[in-house]
Amino acid sequence: MLFHSSIRKELARSFGATLVVLATIVMTIMLIRTLGQASRGSVNPSDIMLVMGFTVLGHLPTLLTLSLFISIVATLSRMYTDSEMVIWFSSGRGLAGFLAPLFRFAWPILLAIAVLALLIWPWSNQQTQELKVRYEKRGDIERIAPGRFQESADGSRVFFIDKDSPDNKSGSNVFISSNVNGKVSVTAARSGRVEMVRGDQFLLLDNGQRLESAKGGALDLKLSDFEAYGIRITEDILAAQDAVPAKSVSTLNLIREPSGVHQGELGWRLGLALAAVNLVVIALAVSSVNPRVGRSGNLIFALLAFVVYYNLINLGQSWITAGRVSLPVYLAALHGGALALAMLWTAGRHHGWSVRRLVQRRNGPAKGVRP
Repeated sequence: MLFHSSIRKELARSFGATLVVLATIVMTIMLIRTLGQASRGSVNPSDIMLVMGFTVLGHLPTLLTLSLFISIVATLSRMYTDSEMVIWFSSGRGLAGFLAPLFRFAWPILLAIAVLALLIWPWSNQQTQELKVRYEKRGDIERIAPGRFQESADGSRVFFIDKDSPDNKSGSNVFISSNVNGKVSVTAARSGRVEMVRGDQFLLLDNGQRLESAKGGALDLKLSDFEAYGIRITEDILAAQDAVPAKSVSTLNLIREPSGVHQGELGWRLGLALAAVNLVVIALAVSSVNPRVGRSGNLIFALLAFVVYYNLINLGQSWITAGRVSLPVYLAALHGGALALAMLWTAGRHHGWSVRRLVQRRNGPAKGVRP
């Protein structure tokens, strides 16, 4: 059918172009953010692309929803500006008749948004969290970098080496500061190497000095010279996380364990899927443009409506977590209310309702004045 096919083709072109632009912007922002985390030592530099990929994948529901919303508003606004909507209206197509082709085009995108929000979002966050924790819990030797002071995993030691070997098993000008059980010690050596002794990993230092003070006391100092000195290095095992972030918990576990935090996260995920459906109807309602005025103001209003809607979703998550409102009430009030308002708005434009006509109909026809 010409009516459905023409609208879907233009929507497809607009959606593809919008998605490419927004995806490029988001990937650039996420790359800069991930590089900043790597420079602070929160992310392994070799895992930058993985972390960025998982992060972008987690933000795809919002990205797809915004692209769909902008493409619908831009396409229908152009049709109003070029008077194509007048042609369709005069041929018997009302504004409500556009809902069918819009949802026929949008249903695969809406399904993808629901799958991404309910399934992919927690999985991507879990993968990102595991990469960060694994890098944070790496062994002390793996943390050492030439020319930089590096803290151990438990925070009890600070290491520094001037130069290391290609296999990262030896180095020169080694400096170690430790604070274990209230005993502060500073060790410096000309060289050091890592060796395995009876199944344990040791850092063996050659030709150095060790300054030791008991419980940080300045009057109880002990200075010793050594030709060889060994320090046992314990490898940190990736510990199980006791408190898993709610965003990394699967949707099924959120339903099985209905705590306040889990209910808030579940409401946020369901809100992404429901908001995508409502925004299709909202885009149809707000896309009306006066050809003489232009469509820039209409696009700004549409983006403002999108921002307000998503801020209400985040606000609802905090309210559910704090116990101010229950999950069913929140879903019915926000998303049900948004759908009802959008349908009422669309029906008003479809039937030509206006406040002026309503007032004139209520007051009756104006009476003529006899000369």
